[in-house]
Amino acid sequence: MLCCVKFANSHALHLIPDHSHQMAYKRKTVPLSYYKISEMNTIRKIGVLTSGGDAPGMNAAIRAVVRAGVYEKYEITGICRGYEGLINNEFTPLYRHSVSNIIQRGGTILKTARSERFMTEEGRELAHQNLIKAGVDALIVIGGDGTFRGAMALGNTYQYPVVGVPGTIDNDLYGTDFTIGYDTAINTVVEVVDKLRDTAASHDRLFFVEVMGRDAGFIALRSGIACGAEEILVPETETSIDDLIAKLENDYRENKTSGIIIVAEGDDQGGAFDVAKKVKEKFSFYDTRVSIIGHMQRGGSPTCMDRVLASTLGYEAVMALKKGERGVMVGQINKVIACTPFEKATKHHLEINKNMLKMARILSL
Repeated sequence: MLCCVKFANSHALHLIPDHSHQMAYKRKTVPLSYYKISEMNTIRKIGVLTSGGDAPGMNAAIRAVVRAGVYEKYEITGICRGYEGLINNEFTPLYRHSVSNIIQRGGTILKTARSERFMTEEGRELAHQNLIKAGVDALIVIGGDGTFRGAMALGNTYQYPVVGVPGTIDNDLYGTDFTIGYDTAINTVVEVVDKLRDTAASHDRLFFVEVMGRDAGFIALRSGIACGAEEILVPETETSIDDLIAKLENDYRENKTSGIIIVAEGDDQGGAFDVAKKVKEKFSFYDTRVSIIGHMQRGGSPTCMDRVLASTLGYEAVMALKKGERGVMVGQINKVIACTPFEKATKHHLEINKNMLKMARILSL
């Protein structure tokens, strides 16, 4: 089944045959280990999919996988709509021209979806059968925590080679300093809040701005610092409404007539609407407003940082398969490429920097 991919300008993605890369490596026999691919099953064709929430830079990663794969003489197959596409057999060949003019585009040309069926043994069995029938020897998955858990289940059950590329705006995966899409997302928040700051100052208003982060406050923390927010509320720390009101009262006494409170959606006091309501009940000096940035954080053209990171990790994912890696996420730590087992990447989430939170509060005085 072919996936018809369209861009915003309604031009279809044309898949141009290029059979010059269909050359297989000579087989060798070496022992099979958990993190190494057996050369008895030489990789000729690599599949690539995007799963979970979309993130700016996913297209750049797809492009890198395709171009690097073609260079290394692999066939590349795109799977549309993530793991659901694996089950529905939505496979399409990708060639070097298939990924032209996509590095600057947000979203993902392969589409993405969440698949409840893939969470079942029956669903994974069907997905694996489809991969074998299509002759796909290894898989590169681009996504976040849920994506890698699915990849780990597939790889462990069938000893199937899977390598992951971290694509999520939340930046909450262990094994990489930054995930693809995070930089674009926080810059989107900064741009929006800068505009809200103008209208807040003009009307003497206090804005409660909700950003994404159900389980992690990385977007809230970094964007809040960049915006000079008066307070940043994140899931990793307990929020005291009384302490927040005391801070606002002090600001008011110091003649601060407007302000910005950044609230991660997973804060223990609730989202921006809940926090604003609780504050308003006890402290009515400010004219308060609530803004939820929402899915704008997922969209837009990726920043330079995200394009370079996605290109690097997409390329390195192909190289990891070539070297025999399996069951790992390819990340970048201190500017050095690192492969982290899926089990470790999904169990050990990054911890928020408490010193940065302290710094943000001091600088907001």
